Amino acid sequence: GDLKKLKYFIDYALENPTFLNMPQLQFVKDFVEKFGGTVPPGQFNGGSAGGKCPFGGDAGAKANEPANASVDSEDEKSLSDPESDVELDMEGVIEADSDPAQPMGNYSKKATEEEVEQASELRAQAASAYGQQKFDEAIALYTKAIELSPGNALFHAKRGQAFLKLKKPNACIRDCDMALELNSDLAAGYKFRGRARRLLGDFELAAHDLRQACKLDFDEETDEWLKEVTPNAKKIEQHRVKQERRQAERKIKERQRDQRRARKEQEKHNVSSGGSSGEFPPGAPGNITISDILGFMQDPEASAAIQDILSNPGNITKYASNPKIIDLLKKMVPGFDVGAAFAQAAEKAGEPSEPKPKKDSAD
Repeated sequence: GDLKKLKYFIDYALENPTFLNMPQLQFVKDFVEKFGGTVPPGQFNGGSAGGKCPFGGDAGAKANEPANASVDSEDEKSLSDPESDVELDMEGVIEADSDPAQPMGNYSKKATEEEVEQASELRAQAASAYGQQKFDEAIALYTKAIELSPGNALFHAKRGQAFLKLKKPNACIRDCDMALELNSDLAAGYKFRGRARRLLGDFELAAHDLRQACKLDFDEETDEWLKEVTPNAKKIEQHRVKQERRQAERKIKERQRDQRRARKEQEKHNVSSGGSSGEFPPGAPGNITISDILGFMQDPEASAAIQDILSNPGNITKYASNPKIIDLLKKMVPGFDVGAAFAQAAEKAGEPSEPKPKKDSAD
């Protein structure tokens, strides 16, 4: 009943004594101090309840709100910070070519022996033209060889090499892609595609291709190209790892921010659905509300007795035979010593220290 709820109130006050410093509970604090009790100074911050005010809302709102706001502000800033760009050495990077795609041959066609021989002769002529730095002529000859004998991976790789000399990296990549589709172990396909990617500034992909080329068929030129792109490739890789870690941290912060907001919304909901009536913080003993305590104190007999004792502590002797009031005093004042209180009151009044029961008027 009411006394049980009051006990919950007292238990919570014992655990969080600064709770009694709340203005709404001044009358309880006065009562405790009237009988020699002390309430530690300090502002109630919710104690073990996490800051929720017993009267609804947040007792530590002023203190906690800026901190929470600061956390959210920092999170928002970190979540919205632009990703930093990695500084690369872009020397040697050229503008991408945009010519129409070169002929790739009809691979449904099966070349005759004569066509294969003719294609081989054209390849030799193309190599000669390339050696004379006649790169356009070399490309035209390789194209004829490809049309006569489709499916020759080396023809595509060599034509791609000629496109490189003309600063047409995209055309080179198209030929090397085809060469590697036809023969995935062709070192030349990886070598020239890697170089083309380097010219376009795709350093990480370039390093991958050039490493593979060295693995399949090492040569000094490929190794030099690999050494050239490695510093930028490492920077890009490290930057990517950093950004991936940042993305993971961002997701964690977003989740934590959402959880905080959800808790705040839940607290608001709790207040609007009943917290404003004086709900105690989570973790307080029982489900007591301050309105319950006030209701108990509004009991006419109990209220009159408390007011009487507050006005004159010596009047406590008048309630010696009233178990209801004595029990109330014990619960409201932790450690209340009935005998000592009566002795003190009697001493002040000059009466015997042992309270005498009231005689029935009929006696």
